Amino acid sequence: MNTIRRSADRGHADHGWLASQHSFSFSEYYDAEHVEFGPLRVINEDRVVPGAGFGAHGHNDMEIISYVLSGALAHKDSLGNGSTLRPGDVQRMSAGTGIRHSEYNGSNTEPVHFLQIWIKPDRRGLAPSYEETRFEEHEKRGRLRLIASADGADRSVTVHQDVRLYAGLFDGDEHASLPLAEGRRAYVHIVRGAVEVNGQPLSGGDALKASGEKNLTIAAGRDAEVLVFDLPGA
Repeated sequence: MNTIRRSADRGHADHGWLASQHSFSFSEYYDAEHVEFGPLRVINEDRVVPGAGFGAHGHNDMEIISYVLSGALAHKDSLGNGSTLRPGDVQRMSAGTGIRHSEYNGSNTEPVHFLQIWIKPDRRGLAPSYEETRFEEHEKRGRLRLIASADGADRSVTVHQDVRLYAGLFDGDEHASLPLAEGRRAYVHIVRGAVEVNGQPLSGGDALKASGEKNLTIAAGRDAEVLVFDLPGA
């Protein structure tokens, strides 16, 4: 069964320095039908104006992935990590027993546009940790490139949950297929552009939830960027 969530139906918050769209319940936005999907808890599409950002704040017992779409995202945390992420970079931060961090627009002239993804870990009380990997455009072109997984396969960042996250770029005749094992489900988030997922036309910000499917097919892309979460079943 495939269920579609349109971009316009997401939650929205505008704080002036930050414009955010919430695929799942977050902060003051609550939708009982869209709290989480398995261990996938948050997909926030954030746009931060030049020179602004999130001051130091704390998290615990959450796997947090940052995926930059445009601009530069500057990161610092209580583990001593500091870096500036750009499109192609994937950051994983395991909050575990507790971590403090800040994210700022790394430019004083250009906005930064990124996705903040939260995944519930498979156990509580982990030691906080940090990881960052870069995936070039050609690695994602016309295919689904593994970028996060429980075992860190193929240079993917390691998440403490039975999740495999893929990223792909599709245009024209480019297409890909992903088999889903029995008992698995998938969440497909369209980052930008337009594409067909299992024959369903989707555009930037739209999502498709797939349960009980044996396969995902992605085709007919028009400058499309896609994230696919392969998740444990209910």
